[in-house]
Amino acid sequence: MDSVASCSELYIWKGPPPEHNLPENPLAWQGELSPAQQNASKQVIKAIQKKENLLVWAVCGAGKTEILFQGIEVALLKGERVCIATPRTDVVLELLPRLQKAFPEIKVVGLYGGSEDRNTYGQLVISTTHQLYRYKEAFDTVIVDEVDAFPYSADATLQQAVKKSQKPQATTIYLTATPNPRLQYQAQTKKLPSVKIPARYHRHPLPVPVYRWIGNWKRTLKRKKLPQELLKWLEPRLQSQKPVLLFFPHIETMEEALPLFQQLHPHIESVHSEDPNRKEKVQKMRERKTPLLLTTTILERGVTFPNLDVAVLGAEERIFTESALVQIAGRVGRSADFPKGEIVFFHFGKTTEMVKAKKHIESMNRKAVKEGYIE
Repeated sequence: MDSVASCSELYIWKGPPPEHNLPENPLAWQGELSPAQQNASKQVIKAIQKKENLLVWAVCGAGKTEILFQGIEVALLKGERVCIATPRTDVVLELLPRLQKAFPEIKVVGLYGGSEDRNTYGQLVISTTHQLYRYKEAFDTVIVDEVDAFPYSADATLQQAVKKSQKPQATTIYLTATPNPRLQYQAQTKKLPSVKIPARYHRHPLPVPVYRWIGNWKRTLKRKKLPQELLKWLEPRLQSQKPVLLFFPHIETMEEALPLFQQLHPHIESVHSEDPNRKEKVQKMRERKTPLLLTTTILERGVTFPNLDVAVLGAEERIFTESALVQIAGRVGRSADFPKGEIVFFHFGKTTEMVKAKKHIESMNRKAVKEGYIE
C-alpha cells in the first residue's frame, strides 16, 4: 500500500457500513481441537461476546490460528468486523490463504506493503500492524498475533494505531508464545484475563535445544571456511535431503558466508528483511526446492515448514534473546506427521538467554505432562 505523509489528506467514512449477505455457517473448517485448544477457544468466544480483552499464551505450534476460528465466526454472525494484526508481512502471507479456506464465503483481505487488496473492504482483515495507521474505529475485535514481536512491541505509535483502529466497545486478543514481563505480570495479577496452552495440538513434547560449542566461528568464516562442528551436523542432512533453517545474527555475516555454503549445494539460499525476493525464497523452501535456507531472525516466527531441523550460528550474540531462541526452536516439530526434529544452538560461549530459553521450553513440557496434554 502507498505511503502516508504528515501532509496527506485522510478521509473518514461516516455513512452506514456495507451490507453483508452472511451464510448461516460461515466457518467451513472441519478439524478437531485438542482439549487444550478447546479450552482456549471457549475463552476467545467469551471475550468476544463480552467485549473483554484476553491473553492467549500458547507454545509455538499449539495451533493458535485454529483456536480463533469459532470466536471469529461468532463475531461475523453478529455482523462485526474482525482484524488479525501481525508485525510481519510473512505472517500475513501465511495466514491469508488459511483464513480464506476456513471462511470461503466471507470477504477476507490481506493488507501489507504492496498488497493488491488496498481499498478493498473486508469483514475479516489480515493486516500488518503498520497498516492499522489507516483505520479509525473500524473493528469490533482486533487479534494481535505475536504481540511481543518487533517492531510492535517496541513502538508506542504502532500500539496506539491498534487502539485507534478499534471501536469504542471492542475486544483485544493478544496471542504469543513468549509474552514480555509486563504481559506476564498482568496475567499473573489477573489484570488481564489469560489462558495458557502448554502443548502442541499433536500431543508431542516441544523439541528441547542442544548446546554445541563451535569455537571462534567468526574467525573461521573470515578465513573462508565453515566451522567443522557445523559441517558435521549439516552434511548428513544435505545428503538425506532433510530441510534445514540456519539462523545468523547479522545480514552481513550471512551474505559473506553464503558462497561457502553454496559449495556444499548450489541451491542453498539466504533471506533477510531487506531481500526483494523474500516471498519467493520462503515459498521455494516450502516446496522443498531449497535444502538449506540461511536466515536472520526474520523467520523466527510465523512460518511453518514440515520435517525441519534448525540451527543457530552464534547463539551467544545479543540479538538472540530468550524470546527469539524460544521462537526459533518453535520452528521444529510443528507438523503432526513430523512431530520431532533437532534444534541446535552453536555457540562460542553459553549465555543466560540461551539457558533461559531451554528452561522455558522444558517448563512448558513439564506443565503439559502434568495437565495430561502430551503423552
